[in-house]
Amino acid sequence: MRAVVQRVSRASVTVEGRVTGAIERGLLVLLGAGEGDGANDLAYLVDKVRHLRIFPDAAGKMNLSVLDVAGAVLVVSQFTLYGDARQGRRPAFTSALEPVAAKALYEQSLVALRAAGVAHVAAGEFGADMKVDLTNDGPVTILLDSRKLF
Repeated sequence: MRAVVQRVSRASVTVEGRVTGAIERGLLVLLGAGEGDGANDLAYLVDKVRHLRIFPDAAGKMNLSVLDVAGAVLVVSQFTLYGDARQGRRPAFTSALEPVAAKALYEQSLVALRAAGVAHVAAGEFGADMKVDLTNDGPVTILLDSRKLF
């Protein structure tokens, strides 16, 4: 699985004019599932997201996690994280997990983050044309890959 994690002061997702998820201080997580991903990949990413020390402590150093600051997490499904644009100009998405399995992993990520103690977990809408609005704080953006490819 892959994730783009952004520290935000606020973020929201809108689908057809209605807000499906919104948070204040916390993390916006763009989450994609790839072929062969499963429970171990999900557990790895959930653990990383909840423990990433990217919030400032009293000295201004990135030393605190989303749990430490009682922050929120907004998770948005994004199969395009598996886009391969190495050849030609149109990305291929052949390594993205098929939609039924990807949706299951996405929904499990929401449950797992809540179970891990995240104060507020919000979500986009799987498979929808979403509009994501955010204020990146820092800016701080981290790339995660359960297979540790980057």
